[in-house]
Amino acid sequence: MGGWAEGDPVGDRVFLDLPAFRPERGGVLPSVRVAYETWGTLAPDASNAVLVEHALTGDSHVAGPAGPGHPTPGWWDGLVGPGAPLDTDRFFVVCANVLGGCQGTTGPSSLTPDGGRWGSRFPEITVGDQVRVEAALADALGISRWACVVGGSMGGMRALEWAVAVPDRVARLLFLASGAVATADQIGTQTTQQAAIRADPRWAGGDYDPADPPVAGLGVARRIAHLTYRSALELDARFGTRVQDDGRFAVASYLDHHADKLAGRFEAGSYVLLTEAMNSWDVGRDRGGIEAALARVTARSVVAGVDGDRLYPITQQQQVADGLGVPLQVISSPFGHDGFLIETRAVGALLRDLLA
Repeated sequence: MGGWAEGDPVGDRVFLDLPAFRPERGGVLPSVRVAYETWGTLAPDASNAVLVEHALTGDSHVAGPAGPGHPTPGWWDGLVGPGAPLDTDRFFVVCANVLGGCQGTTGPSSLTPDGGRWGSRFPEITVGDQVRVEAALADALGISRWACVVGGSMGGMRALEWAVAVPDRVARLLFLASGAVATADQIGTQTTQQAAIRADPRWAGGDYDPADPPVAGLGVARRIAHLTYRSALELDARFGTRVQDDGRFAVASYLDHHADKLAGRFEAGSYVLLTEAMNSWDVGRDRGGIEAALARVTARSVVAGVDGDRLYPITQQQQVADGLGVPLQVISSPFGHDGFLIETRAVGALLRDLLA
């Protein structure tokens, strides 16, 4: 139960150990292990590398089947492979589990030099910290400039941070279903999810027993989140007010399923830490504001949103598109925010145009 741990099957992961890392808001990590996966072959001049950024509960397994080490199939499986929009006959595709995650990269469930888990001792991190770790991975792989950086939702934050922080290292950008700054609505939703986890007695201040984690609190957090990931239109069409034979509303059963599913592959500590990083997201901080930050971007850019997204509404992508001087691409989908994961044909078409 929970995330990947030492001794579990490695699957398709590769690991890189980095030296001491100092997050921008204080503290120190004596070392950082990054778990990542790759597809395709890196060109001799490393000019064909594409970085794919995962969302909150994603991981490095963008493509491939479920199996030992990978509890679920690739989360963007249709986009990566021979002849796919991210054509592995042409591109070298990289995806790393994010700093603070729980699928092989150093996070709250990782072991410290004293042999215990980081837990509540894990330092606060930002999206900028996560990108600095990814930059160190790129350096280790010999990649000085990405042919493209692609990300949606939390992954969109890191993709945009890449293009703003180190514009000379990003040739193309696909920014999808995300925003340039966290809104009060998103912060409110995510702090409520955190409160659900912290209210679970098993949370123990973040230093919970890995054999008895706060799955009840994590499950409530996931239910809250999942309602923001899908649209009211879809939920009503699929479930309405139907009651199952067991007495539960069908929509409640659906949310229970997703809560149980997440508890089997994710850590509560990472959930709290990563949503805190999302809450602090502001690409314009210390850069003169959002407009000034976006003016730093030199990458050829595509900005896209999902018309039914109630978590990252289209107005947020419009702000980024306007700042980058590009038209907003709108994906029509009944699935709400999750449309960026589900509508692979539409996302794939955007990628093919961007990479042509």
